[in-house]
Amino acid sequence: MIFVFDLDDTLYDEKTFVYSGFRAVARFLLETYAIPENDSYSLMIDRLKHGRGRIFDDTLLPFGVYSKRVVLQCLGVYRGHHPKIELYADAIRCMERLKKDSVYIVTDGNKLVQKNKLVALGLYNTVKFCFITHRYGVQHAKPSPHCFLKICEREKVVPSEVVYIGDNPYKDFVGIKALGFKTVRMMRGHFKSIVKPGEFEAHIQIQSLDELTEELLQDLSKISYQ
Repeated sequence: MIFVFDLDDTLYDEKTFVYSGFRAVARFLLETYAIPENDSYSLMIDRLKHGRGRIFDDTLLPFGVYSKRVVLQCLGVYRGHHPKIELYADAIRCMERLKKDSVYIVTDGNKLVQKNKLVALGLYNTVKFCFITHRYGVQHAKPSPHCFLKICEREKVVPSEVVYIGDNPYKDFVGIKALGFKTVRMMRGHFKSIVKPGEFEAHIQIQSLDELTEELLQDLSKISYQ
């Protein structure tokens, strides 16, 4: 079988990237605007409880340096920083088990951000190829099957020979499941409590990548279509 993995919250904890990015922004604000690093960092962490949409706006306002230009500077620092992140322990073990197999990554998101994550995690040296979907146009982000079909072309296999492991039932499985791809849902991260209708759900759910065993794969191989 060919193995394809999602990145965020499947192979590492995405929150650690967010915290790393906030720390980089806090250092930038200290160096550029003399804002105490821990003060701005704490404010960003606090604002995260309400979503990411206006975090930098809300962080800059109390310090009197707010402008759209400075918000864009912060965003640039956040996206361009080299993150301090690590693979989950079970992801490290899984990659070791699969090192003789064809393993791919398919990940959505800003091209620079996702590339920096992949570099920091050492995945370019671990897997066969990393597909950042936005490099092919945002219309080919998940749930588009575009990058998955490119993997089939590269490997000269049909979809039923490809296993995809992801965590987001909103988009990870619905675009490829009907085409015959085998799907596994990691029950962790931001979406672990989300329940969706059958067409959005993976064939199998697991709590850890340690469960991605030969026995599970044999069970998965017996599943036809959906």
